[in-house]
Amino acid sequence: MNNTSDQPSPINEPKRRGRFADFFIRLLKEKPLGMLGGVIILLLIGISLFADVLAPYPYKKIHLRDRMQEASAQYLLGTDHVGRDLLSRLIHGARISLGVGLAATTINVLVALLVGGVSGFLGGKLDLAMQRLVDAWIAFPGLLLLLTIMSIVGQGLLQLILVLGIAGGVEGSRVVRGAVIAIKENDYFLAAKALGSPLPTTLRRHVLPNIMPPLIIIFSINIGGVIMSEAALSFLGFGLPPNIPSWGGMLSREGRLYMEMAPWLALWPGLCLTMVVFSFNMFGDALRDLFDPRLRGGEGRYGTAGKRKRGFLSRLLNPFA
Repeated sequence: MNNTSDQPSPINEPKRRGRFADFFIRLLKEKPLGMLGGVIILLLIGISLFADVLAPYPYKKIHLRDRMQEASAQYLLGTDHVGRDLLSRLIHGARISLGVGLAATTINVLVALLVGGVSGFLGGKLDLAMQRLVDAWIAFPGLLLLLTIMSIVGQGLLQLILVLGIAGGVEGSRVVRGAVIAIKENDYFLAAKALGSPLPTTLRRHVLPNIMPPLIIIFSINIGGVIMSEAALSFLGFGLPPNIPSWGGMLSREGRLYMEMAPWLALWPGLCLTMVVFSFNMFGDALRDLFDPRLRGGEGRYGTAGKRKRGFLSRLLNPFA
């Protein structure tokens, strides 16, 4: 006799989505501008990685017969004063600008973690002394401070990354310090300390995981400012050397000198800078709103909780309403 009918049939439970899938679904539903910024960032990273393949010409190749040509089938965005293809230089400039932004912002986060973490965790007179030094650093005008340091260390890719990374990290250390001080007042931290948990274990299990959201937000928001700082320094002649194509350098040299004769030399690098900074700012704001418990549910900068739901086009045209 077959007893299979007596056995209960298995229940097909719905598959649970992973954390990353839930995050991207929330990002798409609640923060469409942030999702748009993230897509643009991924596209720019892909263009940077495959710049040698995507660029129609080598960015150093000179065509003297085709100087200052407008957009055409041969040169899609025109040429500069020595006949170099503008599209190829923009593609390679994306690699430089994004590379400088990512590397400098990584140093930015590490410096903020070191300075803010040590100051907030140890406290006492060391915290007081470190915060007065941070106050003195922040008191200087940012651009003037960068110009002074770059005039001392000289032009170069490595020097620019280090200066931008350290300068921004000192300012971001206050956020990390505040997060560490808040963690020290929580019950789970006090309980671990009372039970005699070793310091490395306490830092690894209780401090670092809880300050990761602020660090991620610092990274995503500051990278746009770092790219703009690189462009400003290059525009003023204190950034990258002329032989390295960067969007700020293209604006300061060809774009400024030949703006009346060839306006596209300033228009396209300016649009690229605007697009990448806009994308990183929108993506960073979306991460801040999604990670911060006080802003979850869309009560952040351009959220919808507690408000009348608006369509995607309305939010796109007026995200701050």
